[in-house]
Amino acid sequence: MEIYISNASQSPIYAQITGQIKEKILSGELKTGEALPSIRLLAKELRISVITTKRAYDDLEKEGFIHTMPGKGSFVAPRNPELYREQALKQVEDLLGQAVEAARKGGVSRDEVQEILTLLYEEN
Repeated sequence: MEIYISNASQSPIYAQITGQIKEKILSGELKTGEALPSIRLLAKELRISVITTKRAYDDLEKEGFIHTMPGKGSFVAPRNPELYREQALKQVEDLLGQAVEAARKGGVSRDEVQEILTLLYEEN
């Protein structure tokens, strides 16, 4: 499993790990029941503290993306439709926020943005 840490990022390292693992689960790259690297192995591979990887795994477990079995490891949790829908809504909200900001800076009206969104939505 490839995870990239950016020291230049505004996000803490544990949040970068959490975000990348969530993305891999949501995209289907990591399947239900698939084992994640151990906390220690991931820390060693990324050259970071075990405490940092533990925090990332704890956050993923709290959010329902993984489950941990003592002595066996951490695994991708079964899909929870509500969880995935909520994540999709958050992603859409973030991206639309960026689009609105770009529209405002570019002098694009609200009606024009809505028209573009309608066209894009119907296109796909």
